[in-house]
Amino acid sequence: MERESFEDNEVAEVLNESFISIKVDREERPDIDTIYMNVCQTLTGSGGWPLTIIMTPDQKPFFAGTYYPKNDKMGLQGLLSILEAVKKGWSNNREVLLNSGETIMEYVSQEQKQGYVGLSDKTLHEAFNLYSRYFDPVFGGFGHAPKFPTPHNLMFLLRYWKKTGEPKALEIVEKTLDSMYRGGIYDHIGFGFCRYSTDRRWLVPHFEKMLYDNALLAITYSEAYLATKKEEYAHIARDILDYILRDMTSSEGGFYSAEDADSEGVEGKFYLWDYDEVEAVLGQEEGGAFSSFYNITHKGNFEGRNIPNLINNHLPYEHIDRFNSSRMKLFNHREGRIHPFKDDKILTSWNGLMISAMALAGRTLQDNRYTNTAINSVRFIFENLLRDDGRLLARYREGEAGIIAYLEDYAFLIQGLIDLYETTYDSQYLKKALDLSEDVIQLFWDDENGGFYLYGSDGEQLITRPKEIYDGAIPSGNSVMALNFIRLGRITGKFEFEERADKILQCFSSSIASHPIAYAYSLMALLYGSSESQEIVILSKKEEEAKPFIDIINSDFRPFTVSLLYMTGDEELLENAPFIESYIKSYQASDENTLAYICEKGACKAPVSNYNDYKALIK
Repeated sequence: MERESFEDNEVAEVLNESFISIKVDREERPDIDTIYMNVCQTLTGSGGWPLTIIMTPDQKPFFAGTYYPKNDKMGLQGLLSILEAVKKGWSNNREVLLNSGETIMEYVSQEQKQGYVGLSDKTLHEAFNLYSRYFDPVFGGFGHAPKFPTPHNLMFLLRYWKKTGEPKALEIVEKTLDSMYRGGIYDHIGFGFCRYSTDRRWLVPHFEKMLYDNALLAITYSEAYLATKKEEYAHIARDILDYILRDMTSSEGGFYSAEDADSEGVEGKFYLWDYDEVEAVLGQEEGGAFSSFYNITHKGNFEGRNIPNLINNHLPYEHIDRFNSSRMKLFNHREGRIHPFKDDKILTSWNGLMISAMALAGRTLQDNRYTNTAINSVRFIFENLLRDDGRLLARYREGEAGIIAYLEDYAFLIQGLIDLYETTYDSQYLKKALDLSEDVIQLFWDDENGGFYLYGSDGEQLITRPKEIYDGAIPSGNSVMALNFIRLGRITGKFEFEERADKILQCFSSSIASHPIAYAYSLMALLYGSSESQEIVILSKKEEEAKPFIDIINSDFRPFTVSLLYMTGDEELLENAPFIESYIKSYQASDENTLAYICEKGACKAPVSNYNDYKALIK
């Protein structure tokens, strides 16, 4: 639509004569996008991008839709026709349009008010049954084309399996993770996942690569590795993050947002291969073997060319290592092509997700490169995206930061800080998470009905102040904060955080109960709150003696466990988790170098210092 209409002189003339045109970057202004997408869905029954809105000067919309061609075509009204009709309506029947705008906004505002219903394990079981119903047993994922990764659905199912032991939940996760990786949605030459698949088999992607997808998928593959101990999941998580380190990390420490699908004006051109080209790079014998393995043929599998994939390759994962040398030769050859455009803006929200991914992988895969990358990104954010008054900002590019942060920015960054604390046990990250949580409550909380607004009380006041918990391509800020608060409550012993999490879920309970599979992250919070959890406190004088105790925690999938490490003299941890003071006194009175408390159901077992006793208790 940008090329067809907005860069067209005829359209420009009509727009500039009678309208004020505003182009919105929905990643920088999710508040505007959310409000008017809700309007579009209210008026038309569906939504999507590009989003087309026509409104009054006081921001009240009276027309909404998505894509329109320049001219009328095949029964679809064209943009020029729409503009002409609106122009006449504005001149001849303005009151009708103004009243329409008022009516629409009244309806949208009413839609935000929800009733309360009880959420329970029944909601969780209903969600699992719905996921099972929509699951594609042949190619993995849910529903039909187009297929999106939506990793948070798989995160919920992993936790549901952990709590209930339901084998089908783990089967869905593994089938989907295996199928996505084997498909063309995964870049088998340079690593990383594309945004979604246009077909059921995961073969033909929309070739755009997004930071948030790769962050959430790296988390999911890391968790799947912990749950199953299958090395291929660790391998894939590592490859995803190595792609981020290589191509999507700035020299300053922040993570870039995306890579476009197009190069040289053709979608996917950078990623496609001809059989003869592969043979020319690798030689006849090596090229033939690689092409056979990755389904590269003379005929091609996409518009006469080839997307490397393993969809019909049923050889064990280990065989992939045989082709590492060939893959690197092809990667180096591909580097000589014209690259897709890189969106090098750095968004606080998406960086928070990648901090989580790097921190989790750092401890799961025992690789300090990822931990150090997460640390550098946190440092970058607090040096460049924090105003002098402490207000978090949302976007950074070329030395300039701007736009006060939204709920998602706070929520995802707090999650990243919690994950980084549990990887490093550096108390400063827990302190930062707690400070930001207080800011979230002050700036975003709805005192009357509960839940968080999308933009802060100090933000630009739009025609409505939306609250959402629906999980789209990325989780909602409310659902992530609900889970953050439960984790912070368990880590610090401050029960008011868990009470706040419960209020969030209550606020949106009617929506969650009506269609639970649209709220996977909220279900994760519900699962955590209703599960038997463990809180582990380790006290030690020497890091090397504490390490085996920590390694046990990190060697298994423990989604309902939080842990603290107190090293002698860590006053900041004591300040932020004051409940450990009595443990410290007992520890100081003992002769042990390391002591561990394991707490379940609000009660703590007698402390242990023997590694084998600790290992038996934690299992």
